[in-house]
Amino acid sequence: MVTKSEDVARAAGVSRATVSQILNGHGQRFSKATRERVLQAAEELSYRPSVAGRALATGTSDIVVALLPYTTLSGNLQHVLERATDELAKHGVTLVLRLSTRAVASLEHLVTTLRPRAVFSITPFGDDERALLERHGTAVVSPGVHDDGFDHRVGRAQAEHLIGRGCQRLAYVHIDDERYGLFGPLREAGVREVCKEHGLPEPVVLKPRLAHTDALGAVDALGAGTGVACFNDDIGVALMHAAAERGRHVPGDTAIIGMDGTQLSEAVGLTTLSVDVDAAAQGALNALLSGFGLPVEEPSRPPLGPRVVERRTT
Repeated sequence: MVTKSEDVARAAGVSRATVSQILNGHGQRFSKATRERVLQAAEELSYRPSVAGRALATGTSDIVVALLPYTTLSGNLQHVLERATDELAKHGVTLVLRLSTRAVASLEHLVTTLRPRAVFSITPFGDDERALLERHGTAVVSPGVHDDGFDHRVGRAQAEHLIGRGCQRLAYVHIDDERYGLFGPLREAGVREVCKEHGLPEPVVLKPRLAHTDALGAVDALGAGTGVACFNDDIGVALMHAAAERGRHVPGDTAIIGMDGTQLSEAVGLTTLSVDVDAAAQGALNALLSGFGLPVEEPSRPPLGPRVVERRTT
């Protein structure tokens, strides 16, 4: 049986209006004893205020919307979102995930129907989006993931590692899938920069699909002695198997490094880059909490740069 506000009011000996005001954070006009009775009754009856009711009463709900770019939900990103979901729930806030689109009208529909307390994006908001959110009085939260040069550092770290292993020609391998387009160019730029600094030729840039025939074609396009920086571990593993099928020795003929530090990379012995996911999760969470006035209980740790996990492919 669902507990209603009138049940709490009856148990506490007050009106429904009093329950609503106290539970919605507007109970200053009531005595401490009254507030405590209402809170105790709500706790004992496991009462949870209606999201719709709170939105009508206050103009905002206890919902925070996380806008996800059109990309795959990697294990690292899932960890960040799971951590944020659990921690925000402790503050009575519900995190809702939504795929972002290019249509500002879609964002306006979301804001006017859900009335979120804040909108959180892991990518920068456009000017039109920011103006819309400000017009509706919705808090805007973004930890600036793409403003700190992280993906650029990923490409640099991959290139530096390959050159350190004796590779004099590098390649950067994207994945031919628009969901990955948000990060790949920044990583490729990091590889290009390191090649230039070391006086090496421009890197070969390939963009195969994540498919068997494409992986074979990518290996065929690589000259002997090439060091390959891969967009992620998935394409790295695909190239490993394609190289074996073509009789290429890894790392003698082709050195390969992935990105993300997945369990799959460990299982097959792929050299990869790992990141401090807990630090990233705490940083995102603190941006959310401070963005709409909740206390930050654990300070953010400086996110570590990508760390090379060396295995047999380099």
